[in-house]
Amino acid sequence: MKKFNFHKVLDGLTSSPSGSSSSGGSGTGPGSGSVHSGGTAGTPREEIQETLTSDYFQLSKTVRHGFPYLPTALAFDPVQKILAIGTRTGAIRILGRPGVDCYCQHEGDAAVLQLQFLINEGALVSASSDDMLHLWNLRQKRPAILHSLKFTRERITFCHLPFQSKWLYVGTERGNTHIVNIESFILSGYVIMWNKAIELSTKTHPGPVVHLSDSPRDEGKLLIGYENGTVVFWDLRSKRADLRLYYDEAIHSIGWHNEGKQFMCSHSDGSLTLWNLKSQSKPFQIIVPHGKIQRDGKKVESCKPILKVEYKTCKNSEPFIIFSGGLSYDKPWRRPSLTIMHGKAITVLEMDHPIVDFLTLCETPYPNEVQEPYAVVVLLEKDLIVVDLSQSNFPIFENPYPMDIHESPVTCTDYFADCPPDLIPVLYSIGAKHKKQGYSNKEWPISGGAWNLGAQTYPEIIITGHADGTVKFWDASAITLQMLYKLKTSKVFEKQKLEGKPTPENVEEDPFAIQLMYWCPESRLFCVAGVSAYVIVYRFSKHEVNTEISSLEVHLQSEAEDIISPEAEMIPPFPNASSPLPSLKDLSGSTNTVASEGTMKDSIPCLSVKTRAVKMPPGYQAVLVIQLVCADADSPQQITCLAANSAYGLVAFGNCNGLAVVDFIQKTTLLSMGSLELYGSSDPYQRQPRSPRRSKQFTAGLTELSDGPVSLELERCKSPTTSDHINGHCTSPTSQSCSSGKRMSSADISKINRRGSGKPPFRKVQSAACMEISLPVTTEENRENSISHSRSSSVSSIDKESKEAITALHFTESFSRKNDTTVSPCLWVGTGLGMVLTISLNLPTADELRQTEPVVISPSGTVLSLKGAVLTFGCLSCTGTLIHPPYETWKDPNSTDESERTRKRKLVMHSPCSSQDMGDHQFAVICSEKQAKVFSLPSQICLYVHNITDTSFLLRADVVTMCNNACLACFSAHGHIMILSLPSLRPLLDVHYLPVADMRIARTFRFTNEGQALYLSSPTEVQRLNYSQEMFDNLQDMLGELFIPVETPEAQYRGFLKGLFGGTGGTLDREELFGEATAGKASRSLAQHIPGSGGVEGVKGAAGSAIGELARARIALDERGQKLGELDERTARMMASAEAFSKHAHEVMLKYKDKKWYQF
Repeated sequence: MKKFNFHKVLDGLTSSPSGSSSSGGSGTGPGSGSVHSGGTAGTPREEIQETLTSDYFQLSKTVRHGFPYLPTALAFDPVQKILAIGTRTGAIRILGRPGVDCYCQHEGDAAVLQLQFLINEGALVSASSDDMLHLWNLRQKRPAILHSLKFTRERITFCHLPFQSKWLYVGTERGNTHIVNIESFILSGYVIMWNKAIELSTKTHPGPVVHLSDSPRDEGKLLIGYENGTVVFWDLRSKRADLRLYYDEAIHSIGWHNEGKQFMCSHSDGSLTLWNLKSQSKPFQIIVPHGKIQRDGKKVESCKPILKVEYKTCKNSEPFIIFSGGLSYDKPWRRPSLTIMHGKAITVLEMDHPIVDFLTLCETPYPNEVQEPYAVVVLLEKDLIVVDLSQSNFPIFENPYPMDIHESPVTCTDYFADCPPDLIPVLYSIGAKHKKQGYSNKEWPISGGAWNLGAQTYPEIIITGHADGTVKFWDASAITLQMLYKLKTSKVFEKQKLEGKPTPENVEEDPFAIQLMYWCPESRLFCVAGVSAYVIVYRFSKHEVNTEISSLEVHLQSEAEDIISPEAEMIPPFPNASSPLPSLKDLSGSTNTVASEGTMKDSIPCLSVKTRAVKMPPGYQAVLVIQLVCADADSPQQITCLAANSAYGLVAFGNCNGLAVVDFIQKTTLLSMGSLELYGSSDPYQRQPRSPRRSKQFTAGLTELSDGPVSLELERCKSPTTSDHINGHCTSPTSQSCSSGKRMSSADISKINRRGSGKPPFRKVQSAACMEISLPVTTEENRENSISHSRSSSVSSIDKESKEAITALHFTESFSRKNDTTVSPCLWVGTGLGMVLTISLNLPTADELRQTEPVVISPSGTVLSLKGAVLTFGCLSCTGTLIHPPYETWKDPNSTDESERTRKRKLVMHSPCSSQDMGDHQFAVICSEKQAKVFSLPSQICLYVHNITDTSFLLRADVVTMCNNACLACFSAHGHIMILSLPSLRPLLDVHYLPVADMRIARTFRFTNEGQALYLSSPTEVQRLNYSQEMFDNLQDMLGELFIPVETPEAQYRGFLKGLFGGTGGTLDREELFGEATAGKASRSLAQHIPGSGGVEGVKGAAGSAIGELARARIALDERGQKLGELDERTARMMASAEAFSKHAHEVMLKYKDKKWYQF
């Protein structure tokens, strides 16, 4: 586990008098701290008693969900029935029954080469690519390394641990075999050198050791397989080779028959050879399962290598031969496959991804018994499947783990804690109707460990948006993850028709990628914004409906670029602060080009909405599709923020050009204006429009690619929400620079040709899982176009900006003007230059008038400012409690009950205070990339300022609740997680957690209530965090148990005659053979022993606190109690055995005591 540098800031650090400044801050940059601006007399700052202190917070990782990224190794404990997966990044995932899912990480990032369970011992051995062996203790909920052994002179290639043995065989690249004592992790002096294993007459090196296994018949015989095709049967007692076998093709793996008389090898030419220990000259059978006999009728053609083979026997049927690879070269389009040979039947199971490893699950752990295989676990590069061998059609088991998070690349996430309790059952019942069929009817075979719900009972839901336009709802309650419901947003659009021959650019494009999501759990209103500049509004219904999809087209482009006369800015967009907007465009149901001032040419949306009636299944059903259109066939700018409100019936969204507000009840556009026009005469910078524009600059989104890598440190102080680009990796290192990010149709080929050589206009959507912050610096001109000036307090740099992106939106009931005496509906708008504007919403009062009367929007004239782009808003009541936006209680719009369908809208309004006196007030919390401010409303006086960072910028900020109190949670690009109290902005927690190495983390990091957070830790995994001290204390109780004491099955009785004449070598005293007394000590320079951290790994996060000491003591007591319990059980068994022996001895004595010696 990663070591954290915990730094809790003392409470009361910023409780200085009004006007004073504190230098405590978050520690992420100079000058950070809280400033309390002086307010007017009577400002009720002192009335609020904040209860949150730093003792309420503690950061820790909870659990990791999803498929292990870049898997490399697989292991299974047949007694405990738990599975381990190693990865290329040095991680290990251990899986048991649903809920038992443990993640552990090696200290380095070396890839895991191989995993070996100490069967039914609660331990695991891992071999990594840095030539280290590690022993993991699984008898605790957070596995930890007990011992490590570093090989300094040889490289590890293969390991084998016999069942119920404490001696590990280790094969190396030089061809030698070493032996390690598992208990002490000390190397034995017993070594099998490669030159002694092969014949002296052999002149060539046999290559690395690729296989090690002991004979099922005789533990004293070791089978060693070398890469060049040599197999040596080594007698451990006599220290010599009993048998040497040679084959022309390289060996990849070996599998024993359980009787120990024959074994099978897989080779690089796609062949399988079956060898008998009595015949040394050649294999008695050679099989090329997928090879064709050539024309000469003698030789079978070569096939692809068989990378692994397993040879498993059955009592009542032919043995199973299972292998991966071996397909013919003449069919390169064939997908990776697993072949199952059972008697004369050959079944080829094609996989969607390359096979990394597979294991056959058998009924017995003893290698000398009939194996009786019942399932095959297949580890693919991007999936984990289990095949049922007990049925002839080999169905797969339904995977209970959330291994398909990355089914389509994740582009955005959202996280909701303490949701309404009825949501999860409703979503599950809808999603269960669309589950795949044809799974095996047997229970999931990986069923080890134990798990309970724990103390945390509130429902949690995670939402993931994907590159193919799908949205997945997950039940995340009690640190588990299970998919509830899947929504396909692409169903509202017509299928794209590619004109002409498909090109790589337009084939790979992801036009439906989800960019932003908004969900109201109470009203079940759901909105998505796609990468193709569209917004879809969904309503939830339990009933199927067949209806047409309404659509709107909105023109949202900054007019400042196209105005030549500077006098145009003299015309204010709003005549006065209280009048309605002039010439609002009614775009209800329109799919045609919208006419406006100045003729717009080729105003065609990027995607075509279905115009026919569409059958919508139960679940989320689209009620409105809003598409941005742009003049001159330009691609419209991607949407940068999204907000909706079910009580108001409005959805608002913005981009780098401006803001749009749409009434989704009446399906009309209420507002569509450029960012600069929203100010009117209130623009604090009085920017003049540029004309003619030098070049178009597009805000980079999910579809933007970069042209050259640059150091991340150069970008850390830049903000990803400014008008500069956020670029990912270039798909081709030879691509030329192009600052334009717009999309073009095939009708614009002439324009592309006129533009000259450059990047193709089509872009493949990059998921949040594969994007990194980098800057194109090919030329000075390109640098100037793609790197905007830093958004500090410099007005001169802001003057150079002609566009101002909308970065945050928030519907609420608040005081929109200074002189307001009552709260009213309003929309808070935050921009990329740190400006905050409020827009008043005048809604019809009567419910029946809401369907017909227009909603009137007017500016309030309020303009507030912060340093850096605005990230989030929050509103607190006069008592300091968080005010939630109003919402409409859910009703089924397609209900069969007439009264339900026609009943009036029921709105839940959150009043800011219990009284409605003239002195009522609110606190507006606004957080930007650089600082947080708290304003008193309606006076608009800044009460508190906290400069969060000067050397970095925030990637995410959320106003959340903890223990029924509000606080501000922040995550910076330097990897700091900070918690600030509200409204005083006192620092409560500041932890350096994780530096942001790519945009995957930045795009997917989310805070939610009750001390929960998450982010996409890899392209396939979701990491959940906890910053609550209470949950940290209870976390051990919530995690699953990996090891459960289980009796090892007894070996089958072989019978007297079989044991007498079976030819077995009897038991092997490995301690006598490999111990220091007989074998001596190994060379100290060969390997270095490194003691592990043992059982304290799970409590590292609590270092430096009393809670940490108590947690360590409790875990130590638990482990000691467990060991004492095991010792007690063992003592009881020994006493029972001794009593039985005494009884039998007494009976024998009584039987023979009176007989003479000659009567025996």
